[in-house]
Order: sequence, then structure tokens, then C-alpha cells
Amino acid sequence: MIKQTKKQMLMLAAIASIGLSAPGAFAQVKDVVVDGKGEIPYVIDARNVVARSANGLCWRTGYWSPAAASTAMAGEFPAGCECDSDIVAKDKCVAPVAAAPAPAPAPKPTAEKVKLAADTLFDFDKATLKPEGRATLDDLAAQAQQLKLEVILAVGHTDRLGSDAYNQALSERRAAAVKTYLVSKGVEANRIYTEGKGESQPVTGNKCDNIRNRKALIECLQPDRRVDVEVIGSK
Repeated sequence: MIKQTKKQMLMLAAIASIGLSAPGAFAQVKDVVVDGKGEIPYVIDARNVVARSANGLCWRTGYWSPAAASTAMAGEFPAGCECDSDIVAKDKCVAPVAAAPAPAPAPKPTAEKVKLAADTLFDFDKATLKPEGRATLDDLAAQAQQLKLEVILAVGHTDRLGSDAYNQALSERRAAAVKTYLVSKGVEANRIYTEGKGESQPVTGNKCDNIRNRKALIECLQPDRRVDVEVIGSK
């Protein structure tokens, strides 16, 4: 009688122990919901949730193998990541690191080419800037200050009147005068490139060929007397 009573007391203690520990065990695990495709290596209920023991261990089926635990998916990761984390490779149980976003493309340089009539900058056959020429270059310098400036190209041209050598030198002096003035307005000297083309690049073509009066010819050739200024930079 004493032995039977003692045995009953031990059984009651075991049941009480199970009753106290089981909720705690389940509280430490989360439901593993498998996708339901292919051979599932764990026992699942009607919700596709893997059945667990009182200790939180997943019940395996006859289909279980390390490979099956690694391939049967439960959402984003294999079911084995929760059920057999000591067997499934660690890299299969973590989300891949997102690639760093590609750097924003560098702004493309913009180029604005301005053709300045030499007669508005200089008197005929001169390389000294006129007041209206300085005002024009003031505007150009202000535009350059709004850019991340790369370079300013100033190319001088002349008409065909005079010798080649004289016109070449005149076109270079005019381009240099433009550079000197822009530098005085805050543009870095090493950002300005100058060149003289002399009379080699006329824009009037042959439309002035039949003009004999010198004053009329000078007026007709006016478009050839110019300074091309190209501002290159990015905003």
C-alpha cells in the first residue's frame, strides 16, 4: 500500500512537472509554416505548421534527411533553420546582404558656345576691349561662376583683310585680351585656353567677293571678325 501510494505521488509530480514546463517550452519557439511543396521532412498539421514536442523539437517524418531539412522551405528560409539549426548550413538561414546602391552618376559637363562679334568687343583692327565688350564679358563671367567650371575656350578670328601673319597675331591678341579680362573678374587663369585662328575660318563664305568699296567690304565681312567663347562645366 505504501509502495503504491509512493508510486502515485511520483506520477503526479511528473505530470505536474510536464504541465509547468510545456507552456514555457512552447513560448520559446515560433510556428514553422512550411510551403507544402514536395516531400516534407516534418510532421505538419492542417495549417502546414510543423508539429513540435513538449520540448520544442520538431517531429520528423520518414522523409527526413539533412538534405530535405535544407530544401523544404518555410517562407524565406528552409524549415531546418528552425528545426535542425545544427545541421542546416548557416548561410542558408540568413538573408543575403543587399548590394550597395550604385553611386549616382557624375553630372555630365555642359557646354555653351557663345559667338561674340569682335566689333562689339574691339574697335576695327584693335585688340583693346570696348566698354560694351567688357559688359558682355561681365555676363559671361557671371555665368561661369554658376558652374563647376572645367574650361573656357576663347578662339579669336579675323576677316581676310590684311596679311595672314598680321591677322593671325591680331586674332591671338584679341583672344588674350578676353582671357585677361575674365581673370580680372575672378575666373582662374588656368581654366582659360586661348587660341587664334586668324582669317582661316571665315563664316561669310563668298558673299562679299564682288564688293569693291572698302567700307562696304569691311561691313560685309563683319561676321568673320569674332571671338568664339565656349564655357564647359557642370551644374
